[in-house]
Amino acid sequence: MEKILSYPISAIAVVLFFLALIVFHPIQWICLNVFGYQAHKKSVDYLNFILLRIGHVVGTTYKVENRELIPENKPLIVVANHQSLFDIIGIIWFLRRFHPKFVSKIELAKGIPSVSYNLRHGGSVVIDRKDPKQALPVIKQLGEYIEKHQRSAVIFPEGTRSKTGKPKEFAQSGLKILCKYAPSAYIVPITINNSWKLVKFGFFPLGLGNRLTFTIHEPFAVKDVDFETLFKKTEQAVTQSILI
Repeated sequence: MEKILSYPISAIAVVLFFLALIVFHPIQWICLNVFGYQAHKKSVDYLNFILLRIGHVVGTTYKVENRELIPENKPLIVVANHQSLFDIIGIIWFLRRFHPKFVSKIELAKGIPSVSYNLRHGGSVVIDRKDPKQALPVIKQLGEYIEKHQRSAVIFPEGTRSKTGKPKEFAQSGLKILCKYAPSAYIVPITINNSWKLVKFGFFPLGLGNRLTFTIHEPFAVKDVDFETLFKKTEQAVTQSILI
C-alpha cells in the first residue's frame, strides 16, 4: 500500500529534486568562476538545504544528535555508514561549517547536473573502484588538503551503500591513508539510521514518512592511538548504533 500511495507523491518530489539540480548547476559555475571558493561552497550548501526540504514532500524528517561534540578549527575525518544519497545531502548541510569533502566513485563525477560539477571542482576526490592503485594517491591528496586547510574528509568505509540498513564490513585502506596524511585530524564517527528506507523501492517511488537520524559520536585525535585501535574503535562506534 505504501508503494502505491508513494507513486504520485514521489513523482512531485523527484521532479523538484532534478529541477533543483538543473537550476543550481549554472549557479555553481557562476559562483566558482566569478566569486571563488566561498561563494561556490555557499551555493552547494543551499542546494543541499533545498534537497533536504524536498524530502519533506514524502514525509521525511531529520534529526542530528551531538553536533556540539565536533572540534572546531581542526582537520576532520568523518566516518559514517552509508545507506542512500540522502546521507551525503544531510552531511553537506548539517556539517556545512566544517567544509565536508567526499571520497566518491568516478561514475558520479560525470553527467549529473550540480552533483558532478561539485565533485570535480569543490574539493572532493573521485576514485575508480576497478583500479585500487589509482585511488591511493587521490585519497592521499585529500588527506593533505584537509590537513592544510583544516577542512573535513568524509569517507564511507563500506564502499557502497547498504540496501537494508545492515552494515557491511569496513575497509581499512582509505581511512588509513587519510590518517597518515592528516596526522592532526580528529576522527568523527557518525551513525546514520533510516536513510535506506527512503530508497527501499529504488529511487522511484520513494519510501514515505521516514525520520533520518545522524548520530555523532565522541571524536578522537588520530595521533592518540595506533591505527588498528583507531579502526576498531571507529567501526564499533558507527555500527553499534545502527538500527536494523
